Amino acid sequence: MSRITLKQDHELDEATLKNVKAIEAAGGDSSLARGLAHCQPFFNDYFKFYGPARQGRSIDEALIELVRLKVARANNCFT
Repeated sequence: MSRITLKQDHELDEATLKNVKAIEAAGGDSSLARGLAHCQPFFNDYFKFYGPARQGRSIDEALIELVRLKVARANNCFT
């Protein structure tokens, strides 16, 4: 399986670093953000959807979590 290196703080632009630090300060895992930061346009577009979705404004947050867990299990990724 291929692996994507996760960008370190000094490799992130200011806005991305702020987002990553907010995730970490809330006790979250910033791996997804650090991986997506390799393609900044994709990162920006992804978080335009993901942020509101995770806050229950576009899709119920409980449904998103259930889908995330189902996808992880289907890929033998136990998070």
